[in-house]
Amino acid sequence: MKYEFAQDIQRIAEEASCILFPYVKIERIKCFRSYGTSSRRTIARCHALNKLMQKTLNIEAVYVLEFLSERFDKLDKEDQLKVIIHELMHIPKCFGGGFRHHNFVTEKNVGLYYKEYKKKKKKNEN
Repeated sequence: MKYEFAQDIQRIAEEASCILFPYVKIERIKCFRSYGTSSRRTIARCHALNKLMQKTLNIEAVYVLEFLSERFDKLDKEDQLKVIIHELMHIPKCFGGGFRHHNFVTEKNVGLYYKEYKKKKKKNEN
């Protein structure tokens, strides 16, 4: 696997966080594009530094959003945004290193957040 920082995705994730998830500490999330996956259906992943590692390294929680280039880059912009929102939804409000699971991060909820994002973004542009 090869990883590279994804500035384009980072900008979108930061904007979406500001609009939808103000509890996300933007400086503590990083977006990466990965190449060479052998997974079959995965488009993106959310990684976190667990509590034990945080205590060991004496740092706060850090989240890395990984976007698998082979699948993510083929999506249209709307679907890419939905994937970014999906991954951000995994970050809990406490921002402590844990995850919100797929009982919350559902296609329906992603759709609701996507509509809210579009509405708030349009309002901000006016």
